[in-house]
Amino acid sequence: VQLQASGGGLVQPGGSLRLSCAASGFTFDDYAIAWFRQAPGKEREGVSCLSTGGTTDYAGSVKGRFTISRDNAKNMVYLQMNTLRPEDTAIYYCATVAGHCVFSLGPVTTVDWGQGTQVTVSS
Repeated sequence: VQLQASGGGLVQPGGSLRLSCAASGFTFDDYAIAWFRQAPGKEREGVSCLSTGGTTDYAGSVKGRFTISRDNAKNMVYLQMNTLRPEDTAIYYCATVAGHCVFSLGPVTTVDWGQGTQVTVSS
């Protein structure tokens, strides 16, 4: 199983980035995919999750600014991030999820992780 995240970079506050997660080595349609992030000195937090049925969930801090999507034909998952804020600065990771894909129901069960991609929001 491989998950390859990309698309991070340095962006000014208010700017946008689109992260991509390329998946291989497993049946892509069988798993929900989630994005997590970890800022320096902070715990890792769930950002967004997209179920196999197309249901999405977002952390409250990103709701309305971030959009998760997937392209099953290309085995890709995307995270469109708009109106970025300095507090969005973190390493972002994609992961496969088994079970529920709703952060408010409790911890999601992650299966495999990709390497992270750094997002820095700064002027």
